[in-house]
Amino acid sequence: MSALRRKFGDDYQVVTTSSSGSGLQPQGPGQGPQQQLVPKKKRQRFVDKNGRCNVQHGNLGSETSRYLSDLFTTLVDLKWRWNLFIFILTYTVAWLFMASMWWVIAYTRGDLNKAHVGNYTPCVANVYNFPSAFLFFIETEATIGYGYRYITDKCPEGIILFLFQSILGSIVDAFLIGCMFIKMSQPKKRAETLMFSEHAVISMRDGKLTLMFRVGNLRNSHMVSAQIRCKLLKSRQTPEGEFLPLDQLELDVGFSTGADQLFLVSPLTICHVIDAKSPFYDLSQRSMQTEQFEVVVILEGIVETTGE
Repeated sequence: MSALRRKFGDDYQVVTTSSSGSGLQPQGPGQGPQQQLVPKKKRQRFVDKNGRCNVQHGNLGSETSRYLSDLFTTLVDLKWRWNLFIFILTYTVAWLFMASMWWVIAYTRGDLNKAHVGNYTPCVANVYNFPSAFLFFIETEATIGYGYRYITDKCPEGIILFLFQSILGSIVDAFLIGCMFIKMSQPKKRAETLMFSEHAVISMRDGKLTLMFRVGNLRNSHMVSAQIRCKLLKSRQTPEGEFLPLDQLELDVGFSTGADQLFLVSPLTICHVIDAKSPFYDLSQRSMQTEQFEVVVILEGIVETTGE
């Protein structure tokens, strides 16, 4: 834990780890120049290859209230199982509550005992127990209207409850259905068909030492206004003695020339020239194998089919 704090600071915590490749180790004496692949020790990743950030925020204060203040976004960001649970629970509680209100009105007016009296006009016709009150609410809320149960004009409190039920039902429908629609239409799954090369390489291209990796689109639909960016995450210490655990440095992948604007109809090779302005300029081949850093690639674009 102390090593994690030295690397990421007190306000960050790595919650998962993954291996990163393998290393070479020479054989013992007399075995010739053959080399054997041995796994490297696990390294903490700041961002997984599926795009999930392995960071937990701590010591924020009133974190729960901050999430509840933006309840709609919180629901959209929840996992599907929690969304479905909240969706079903909210409708179930609202239906039972409103059905109970109709039953209470019928009970206080005495409609339950006088439902079968011929000349008596109840608040809601043919409501004589809780199941019938629940069915009346469902028929009204879902606009089914079988016609067997209906509200009469002899019940002002029922008319007020009916107006409240209509307003509450519209609010619940707009909130929950809107949340589910936005969650289903999110373009996150579109990223599953955007493929990156498993490894990045450093090689000579056009007479310059270049860091290269490839990106491709599996779908026939295009990514409109696709733009790629690269960030180097590396801890460093300033000349004043300040330690920056997650310093972000920009890797130029063609911003000055417009090469970062991609026409992603076929796999493309993204290049970062290691020149005097590059953060890799002072690193040797051996130091790159031992340095603790991470390169995060961000591909932004608009999905052609949905416009998101």
